[in-house]
Amino acid sequence: MQLHALPALSDNYIWLVRSATGVLVVDPGDAAPVLHAADAGGFAVDAVLLTHHHHDHIGGAARLRARWPAIAVLAPHDERIEVATQRVADGDSVRAAGLHFDVIAVPGHTTSHVAFFHDGPAERLLFCGDTLFSLGCGRLFEGSAAQMHDSLSRLAALPASTRVCCGHEYTLSNAAFARVVDPDNQALRRRTEEAQAMRDQARPTLPSTIADERACNPFLRCGEPAVVAAVERHVGQSLADATAVFAGLRRWKDGFAA
Repeated sequence: MQLHALPALSDNYIWLVRSATGVLVVDPGDAAPVLHAADAGGFAVDAVLLTHHHHDHIGGAARLRARWPAIAVLAPHDERIEVATQRVADGDSVRAAGLHFDVIAVPGHTTSHVAFFHDGPAERLLFCGDTLFSLGCGRLFEGSAAQMHDSLSRLAALPASTRVCCGHEYTLSNAAFARVVDPDNQALRRRTEEAQAMRDQARPTLPSTIADERACNPFLRCGEPAVVAAVERHVGQSLADATAVFAGLRRWKDGFAA
């Protein structure tokens, strides 16, 4: 299996998976990088996975269907995604380009956001759109803090080796905030240094792994004493539970400037 992160728009990634059974793309906000890769590689796209309705994740899907009319477009139940050929929901097991995926509802960034998890014999892949980022998480545009905290908890419970394929190159900007929250975290320091070296070479910092995110991402560490203490200092009061810590952390990040 070959996994490629195709840069698109200003900081998006379109994920391209080529296997012995087919080719799929995830969240094509722009068709051009996919069409260029297909022409250069001499392949057709069999399926598209869409995690949520934002234009920078679905904007190229219609053009891909025009190029390959038989293409399958799997998307959540959301009328704002008109290009879908198959609707998916939490708990569904689906096949796309010959590969099996479990669908996980992850509301928060949007109310209908889903993730696609491939638990294959060779590797595990998570396509999580704008829910989980490397060292961060998505903004709460439609859902609540409680929903997003629950969604992130579900993703954090996936196997540690799972490769996290998120929708944007935000690792270094997220690291700047994470190191303010959790400055003594040595795993976070190492991850930041690795990410900086990758970007210096114009390489993607993704995919990360669930193990990386558990160790480094403050939004997955809202029960850790260092993170709890930092958020309580920032908000100036004690917080009742991890959901309250998450809510305070997300508000802090919303107003953060490095």
